[in-house]
Parts: sequence; C-alpha cells; structure tokens
Amino acid sequence: MSLSNSVGRALEISLRGADELLPQDEWVRKLQRSEATGTPLRIKLGLDPTAPDIHIGHTVVLNKMRQLQDLGHRVIFLIGDFTTTIGDPSGRNSTRPPLTREQIEANAQTYYKQASLVLDPEKTEIRYNSEWSDPLGARGMIQLAAKYTVARMMERDDFNKRFKAGQSISVHEFLYPLMQGYDSVALKSDLELGGTDQKFNLLVGRHLQQEYGQEPQCILTMPLLEGLDGVEKMSKSKNNYIGISEDANTMFAKVLSISDDLMWRWYTLLSFQSLEQIAALKAEVEGGRNPKDAKVALAKEITTRFHDAAAADAAEQDFINRSKGGVPDEIPEVSLSGAPLGIAQVLKQANLAPSTSEGNRLIDGGGVRIDSAVVSDKALKLPAGSYVVQVGKRKFARVILS
Repeated sequence: MSLSNSVGRALEISLRGADELLPQDEWVRKLQRSEATGTPLRIKLGLDPTAPDIHIGHTVVLNKMRQLQDLGHRVIFLIGDFTTTIGDPSGRNSTRPPLTREQIEANAQTYYKQASLVLDPEKTEIRYNSEWSDPLGARGMIQLAAKYTVARMMERDDFNKRFKAGQSISVHEFLYPLMQGYDSVALKSDLELGGTDQKFNLLVGRHLQQEYGQEPQCILTMPLLEGLDGVEKMSKSKNNYIGISEDANTMFAKVLSISDDLMWRWYTLLSFQSLEQIAALKAEVEGGRNPKDAKVALAKEITTRFHDAAAADAAEQDFINRSKGGVPDEIPEVSLSGAPLGIAQVLKQANLAPSTSEGNRLIDGGGVRIDSAVVSDKALKLPAGSYVVQVGKRKFARVILS
C-alpha cells in the first residue's frame, strides 16, 4: 500500500513503543480519510480515578495521546467516574471493592490537572462517563447486556482463571467491560488507547460499536512500564513508582536510580526525543560514552516536563551535592526536646526512620551520618545543639535539640 508522507509519518508515530495496533489496515484507512477530508480523528483514553495521583507509568499512554494530538487529531480524556463505581476487574484474582462517590470525586479533581502536564489542554476534550451511563437506567443496561454473550465474556483471561480456580466472579464485574465499551459508542471514537491489560475491554468497544451501527474503533495497546526495580510494573502499592506530582529533586534522583538496561526502555516509552536521536545516543554509549550521561539527560527531560528547566537544573546540582556527601540547600528543620536523646530516637522523631529498631538497623548498615560523620555507635546520645542528620543518600533533616 502506497502511503502519503503524512500518513506514513502518522503510522510510524502510532506504532512507536506500541504493543499492538489492531487492525492496522483499518487505522491506515482512517488516517487516509482524515487527510483527504481534513476531519480530525477522535482518539479516546479512559482512566478510572481509583487513586488521587498519577505516576509516570500512566503517562506512557498519555504520551501517545499527545503525539497523536500534535498530528492534529482530537483527543478525548475520559474520566470513568461511573465505571469506577463498578471496579475494573482487569488483572484481578478477586472482586475489586468499588470506591464511594466521595472518593471518586476527590480523585477525579486531580486527574485532569495532572494529565494536562502531558496533554495540550486547549486541544483536549474532557468527558465523564456518568454523562451517558447514569441516564441509561435499568432498561438500557439490560438492552446493552443483550449485545454480548457470557461465552465471549468468559474468554477473558482473568475471568477464565478465576472460574477454573473456583474463585468468585460477581455479576457486576461483567458489566465493567460492557460499560467501558459503551463509552466508545457514546463518544464515536476512532481509536482507543490503553495498557496491554485493557485489550479485552477495548475489543468489547469495537464489538458494541458494530452492534450500534457505527464504524468500529481501532485499538492501540501500550506496554505496562516497569517500575524502578525493573521487574514489576510501576505501582504505588509496590513502591517502585515516580509520581508526577513529586518534587523535582526526588523525581530526578529516582530516574537516575534505574538500571542502564531499563533506561533505554524508558527512553522509548517516556521520552519525546525521536527514535533516531535515541538510537544515536545509544550508539554513543555502546561506543564508550558513560551511560550516566544518557540517564542524566532522561532525568532532566522528565523532570522538566513535570516542573521546568530551572527545577531540573537545580535537581541535577542537588544530586551532585549529595553524591559528594554535600548537604542540599533546603532541608527540613525539626525541633526536638529531651536532650540528651538517643540517636535511634532522634531518627524516629525526625521522621528519618519509621521506628527506633529500624533506626538501629540503619546505623548497623552505616547509613546514618551526623554532620557528615558516619554514626557507628547505637548507644550514642546527642546533647542539646544543632545537627545535620542524614540517612542514606536522600534523607536529611536539620535537628535542633533542646
């Protein structure tokens, strides 16, 4: 198939870092029609506000949305305030407890604000699926359920595994993929994005659009980003994440903590540099350039995106200071009483350790410094005075003891 330069470029951008684009030939036809008519395509991404914060793992699909947005297409950022009340069963081995309306509303307030750090707000349509799901009512829900079979629903991997294992599946969980699919009908989407764990739900959207007489959407699945450990997918519950609302110093340092191998995957999925630029940088590293240079560049790019260039520069200098054993310019100040106070108790009360036993463990490991000197004596008691207390490379506090 002969493609124009613009359609070929759009297809290349669509496929960058993607896991699957289905069906690719249909997407090409949509792109060609859009080019011929000048009508932007409608690109949909739905996120359920199950937590108040977005981490950079969520931005893998947001980055793709922004790339398609920059090509001139209309992106729809859908907040699943209705579907969250059901609870997405994707990847679950048990029924997910639904959130209350108050929790959903509180989380939704921050979602779009954070997503706007990636998307262009002026070119983004923000919608809530309660707009069409609430009016559907019992009759509409039954009519919708009649358009999909139980046999097809049980083809879903997590449902199938739970059924075979004798684990419970609540009827309301079958409604989740139906309602997510109905969102595509309501929005007349041309393309829906999601993580690889959302593939089944996205395909339900295609099916329902056909049932309602619409041209079916194409689907684009993106990989689930590995977290800081390089093994598990990024998750707040696994504490291997970078929140996009974290301070610049923490964000910068966390990016630098990833492995060299993981860095290149993050470049593909998170960086806005072209694939050609990334390939050239990788070739330089393979030719002998220090991989830390590439990692610093990635850390600065990500930190700049969610803060600004000045904050990224300051974060880099802060990291250099810490690496040399220096003290950051700004550290929290804590006033404590009860001098002389045992060092483990100081660590606990200054929020540098969760408990005195953990404080003692940190001392045993050589991870505690006072005024740059390593503490080796767990029995140490600090008299009244001012001290810079450091735990590991990142935790500091100026302790005023009286």
